[in-house]
Amino acid sequence: MPTKKTKRLKPATPADAEIAMRLYDLRRESEMRKARNFVNFEFWPRSFEEFDAVASSMDSPQNAYLRQVQSYWEMAASLVLRGTLHPGVFLDWCGEAFFTYAKFKPLLREIRAKMGPAAFANIEALATQYPEMRDRVKMLEQGIAQRFRQSGTPAGQK
Repeated sequence: MPTKKTKRLKPATPADAEIAMRLYDLRRESEMRKARNFVNFEFWPRSFEEFDAVASSMDSPQNAYLRQVQSYWEMAASLVLRGTLHPGVFLDWCGEAFFTYAKFKPLLREIRAKMGPAAFANIEALATQYPEMRDRVKMLEQGIAQRFRQSGTPAGQK
């Protein structure tokens, strides 16, 4: 991951590869696949109210899917922030984390007002820590904004 834009990082190790493979394996678990499918492809809230309708319906499968995906990426980002997993390996293998963050970023102020400041905090910290990750998020935000423009009201607007 080191480029001219970032400080020199220690090389990734076989242990980083093992962790990344384990994260990948966990993503393949059947319930996690359902959760990721819902969050990535089916759930496109245009407002906090639409997000909150799912986040507040504690007995719905959609709520469980949202919580599962959010907590999964928060835990994975924590591994990088705590120095357990090489940031370059995470960036190379876990772009979906940045997609999830970019998708809900326009709603974060309201999400955090209701759910607390820790909502999406690890992935946000990671997404803003390295230029490559900031660039990835910016690119994803542009694609998501274009999707919303093509289908109607942009996220974060009512």
